[in-house]
Amino acid sequence: MGARRATAARPAPLMPLAAALLALASGPATVLAQPASDYLGRGFPYADFDALPKAGVGVQGGTIDVAFAPGEIDLPREDWLDWVGKSADAIVTYYGRYPVASVRLLFVPTGGSGMRGGQAFGYRGPAIRLAVGKASAADDMAQDWRLVHEMVHLALPDMPRRFNWLSEGLAVYVESIARVQAGHLPAEQIWRDFVRDMPKGLPADGDRGLDNTPSWGRTYWGGAMFCLLADIEIRQRTGGRSGLQDALRAIVNEGGNIAVEWPIERVIAVGDAATGTTVLADLYEKLRDAPVSPDLDALWRRLGVIPKGATVVFDDDDAELAAVRRAITAAPAAPPPSAG
Repeated sequence: MGARRATAARPAPLMPLAAALLALASGPATVLAQPASDYLGRGFPYADFDALPKAGVGVQGGTIDVAFAPGEIDLPREDWLDWVGKSADAIVTYYGRYPVASVRLLFVPTGGSGMRGGQAFGYRGPAIRLAVGKASAADDMAQDWRLVHEMVHLALPDMPRRFNWLSEGLAVYVESIARVQAGHLPAEQIWRDFVRDMPKGLPADGDRGLDNTPSWGRTYWGGAMFCLLADIEIRQRTGGRSGLQDALRAIVNEGGNIAVEWPIERVIAVGDAATGTTVLADLYEKLRDAPVSPDLDALWRRLGVIPKGATVVFDDDDAELAAVRRAITAAPAAPPPSAG
């Protein structure tokens, strides 16, 4: 794994950690008596969340208010707060700042171990809910992707359900890239996952394009495939000056986040303007209504990604797009220091 880029330190929590943990451990007995299932309904429990004790975790560009629904949980809550900060670091590395000024983050203890599912919301303010196994260990956090995945959802405007492929595809793709850029994963791991899983996003019989085929594979991995193809094409057309990351940063900087509604045409237009290309518009027009099947095996060879057992190795000498592959996962250059 390459050395991690030096970045500005994450701001300290809004209150000393000991005080934050004390606040989380206290609170109205009537609230803490509610069963955890009350917090797992269809929508986010905004009112119940606001009544819980919370700890504020400061990040570059925003604040994450963390609360725990009632229930026992084995790991110290300090470990959960550290995991929140680490996950947010990956998002800040990719987007240049946190995509929303504030977000509610609710952990709901459940049975078993590991992360049991998550969801992001925006209709009454940005919010994330994660169901977490009460017996989760530190290793479960280190290996899990769900919190970064849900945080990526904060960085895209709300759109009609037919465009879920873009929201979920971006979350799959950016979560992977961001964790490599932040130094949390080796690049070989995510390219191995792409080689193994991206074929699940190829169209099957009866497919009617990304906008009209809401299957699991097309939504998650078809959307991720769109992102990869767009990233490669932007870098080729711009001679490596821009990538999909620049388009997504521009959307956030224009105020595009989960708490606002945009048509997909605006999302694409803002992204293309940032790269000086029409890659997103061209690729969307090609894939929206038609079952296009890229030759992924050929694409991996061009990128220099060679499957080898349970992992991959990189061909950096002969692969046409090896430099593009390296650029996709390279940590962005730190911004120049401000004058004065």
